[in-house]
Amino acid sequence: MTPSTSLLALLIFLQTIPLSSSFGCPPPERLRRLLERTDSGEAPILLLPCCYDGLSARLVGLAGFDATFMTGFGVSGVNGYPDTQLVSFNEMISAASSVAEGLASAALEKAKYGEEDDATIEPVAIPCIADGDTGYGNAINVKRTVFGYARAGMAGMMIEDQVAPKRCGHVAGKLVVPFDEAVKRVQAACDARDEYEALFGKGTGPLILARTDSLVTDGFEDAIQRCLAFREAGCDMTFLEAPQSVEQMKQYCKRVSGPKLANMLEYGSTPILPPAELQQMGYTMAAYPLTLLSASIKAMQESLRLIKEGDSTLEMILSFAETKDVVGFTKYAKEEARYATKPKESQ
Repeated sequence: MTPSTSLLALLIFLQTIPLSSSFGCPPPERLRRLLERTDSGEAPILLLPCCYDGLSARLVGLAGFDATFMTGFGVSGVNGYPDTQLVSFNEMISAASSVAEGLASAALEKAKYGEEDDATIEPVAIPCIADGDTGYGNAINVKRTVFGYARAGMAGMMIEDQVAPKRCGHVAGKLVVPFDEAVKRVQAACDARDEYEALFGKGTGPLILARTDSLVTDGFEDAIQRCLAFREAGCDMTFLEAPQSVEQMKQYCKRVSGPKLANMLEYGSTPILPPAELQQMGYTMAAYPLTLLSASIKAMQESLRLIKEGDSTLEMILSFAETKDVVGFTKYAKEEARYATKPKESQ
């Protein structure tokens, strides 16, 4: 066999190996496959409990979800700020890196990777879509944001059409940029996705989730037209924020092609519907943006009340052993033992 035919045979062999094999699968490609399976009806709607730091990401990964979303509201909140873009680009990139590490550590633990008792299960870090807000500047800043999240290990990035500084989509005071500027913002994100893939290989560019908040400011029809224009610009997914009725949700799903995100914010503007109903309507993903953050705040407030009143907190907390396990001590001890060296014998 000549060198050229050997190379050809190798290439043909590699094409037969799934990307989910030991060669690994880039996070954006893994997310794309999940979306395709849901869109085709092979899998249920993709549930996205939203995380905001390494610990919340670990919890989502260990709980067995297929994907997650890094919420800007959550990242802002754990830094002590409201979701009004007071958190900077670099702080969001840092949070994304922590989230990626949390997801990776959860995947290794679930697979028991590297342990002698079970070394056959392949670790799979679930993909995460990161909140890119308005891109932190003009269209060129948007492109840098896409590259930053890609390097941090994110599978996708959401870009929105609010005026900076943006704010939570379910609070008063929102403003959106003009139609053409919004489309160019999305186009810049899509171009950055493609440029990243040109540099680092197919399937490495973060998928682009294009969001519009214009329903409240400019009406439902304007929001639909923006979503349609975002699709023409090349986005992978759309998100029409804060529909106020089931009928609006149905019309959005009927009129806009491609994967779509439903934002299931408890006590927000959008009707909360069961996942199966959302999928039947045409949604591909259902995000739960504040459930984990709100639940943790409620638990901390109650614990603080009990401490202040001198009451026991035992019913509110995990055991110390359970807490250590959740944050990674169990895995750390196994790794420590794995690389331990024998002490030198005394002369």
